[in-house]
This record gives sequence, C-alpha cells and structure tokens, in this order.
Amino acid sequence: MAQSGATYKVTFIDPQGNKRTVDAPEGLSVMEVAHHNDIDVEGACEGSLACSTCHVIVAPEWFAKLPPASEEEEDMLDLAFGLTQTSRLSCQIRMCKELDGITVTLPAATRNMMVESK
Repeated sequence: MAQSGATYKVTFIDPQGNKRTVDAPEGLSVMEVAHHNDIDVEGACEGSLACSTCHVIVAPEWFAKLPPASEEEEDMLDLAFGLTQTSRLSCQIRMCKELDGITVTLPAATRNMMVESK
C-alpha cells in the first residue's frame, strides 16, 4: 500500500504494563510499525495470514473503529494464545487517520504453529 507521508501514533503496552508510543506511517500495518521500532511482535508469517503470532489486544475504545476481521483472520485468531473479545492480528490493522493514537497490548505469549516439531 502506498504511503501518503502522514504519520500517526500507536501505543504498545507490553505484558508487564510498560507503555511505548511510536510514530506510525500511514499505510503500514501495526505489525510493521512494531518491527520498525524493535517492539516484540513476532509475525512469523510476515503478514500473510498463516499464523497468529502477531496477535494483539486492541483497547476497547479503539476496537469498534477497526474494519471487521476477515474470515481468514478470524480462523487464525482462533489459534491465538490468550484470545480476548478485542483481539486482532496486528498485520491486518493498517494505520490511517481514524486510528491515530490507537493502543494495543501485547499478549503474555504467542503460539507459533509454523515452527516444525523436532
């Protein structure tokens, strides 16, 4: 997705409750924003909707502002550790003006189904 040059804010809350607010260029996914800022969001499938390792918990006041999850995202969320009513995959949340200031919490753990058992 092309970026317009606009920049917004995302606040990440780690499992210990520490908050970090970072710049989020328009059009990037919340997962990409996390990766660009060394925030511990895995994203094993790199945003291809093949895992749930980029699972985040969206603050309730922001959840209703998101577009509905696709059926594919819902299927992957079913595999997420610590699923909540406001869980989403951060690879599916694209930054835009309406989401400026969004807050997401990182779950205490992730479940990576892409790693082969030895």
